[in-house]
Amino acid sequence: MLEILQKGGPLMWIILLCSVVALGVFFERLIYLHKASIRVGELLGGISLLIRKNRMEEALGECSASYGPVSRILQAALLRPTEERAVLQSITTDAALLEIPKLERNLPILSALAYVAPLVGLLGTVLGLLDAFLILSAHGGYATTAELSRSVYESLLNAAAGLAVAIPAFLGHSYLTSRVNDIIHDMERGGIEVVNLLTDRTLRTAEPPTPPIA
Repeated sequence: MLEILQKGGPLMWIILLCSVVALGVFFERLIYLHKASIRVGELLGGISLLIRKNRMEEALGECSASYGPVSRILQAALLRPTEERAVLQSITTDAALLEIPKLERNLPILSALAYVAPLVGLLGTVLGLLDAFLILSAHGGYATTAELSRSVYESLLNAAAGLAVAIPAFLGHSYLTSRVNDIIHDMERGGIEVVNLLTDRTLRTAEPPTPPIA
């Protein structure tokens, strides 16, 4: 490995740094998104039952016990259960807007590395070919195969290393983006359902009691 880095020239170290940063970002985001993902159906089912029974403190406690953006959106709405529907929708929307940047944090870095790594490899390829032409020029157009192969080998190493970093980084970014979109969908679902549940609860409590039949 060290021998390949040395033969690839100084740009190989930049590509290696890109690969280390890309791996770090990918696994950090993977762990964070794994923790942020919950079984939304089960959480909403339990909260729905508690809201219908008017056990708001227990519903709020169940949200507080859960980790992730969905539970925080539900908690924001449950803290003000008597508000009108429009206000509840605004509360859940604002809470979601605060959570989305946390989900997308560092993803632009991974995307940038997927584009930068092959460009650095291309730069190494160009520099390697320039070195080969300089060797030819220094020898009056004649050079040994060994002299030329070193420069060509260096250029090919840089190109291959850049692509080897860029392809996994691009795939990793695509996978993490799909995970973020799934969580955002769960956030939207949770916000809509909790608003409906709280609105129905408010309507039920506002209804006058049915008079007894004479």
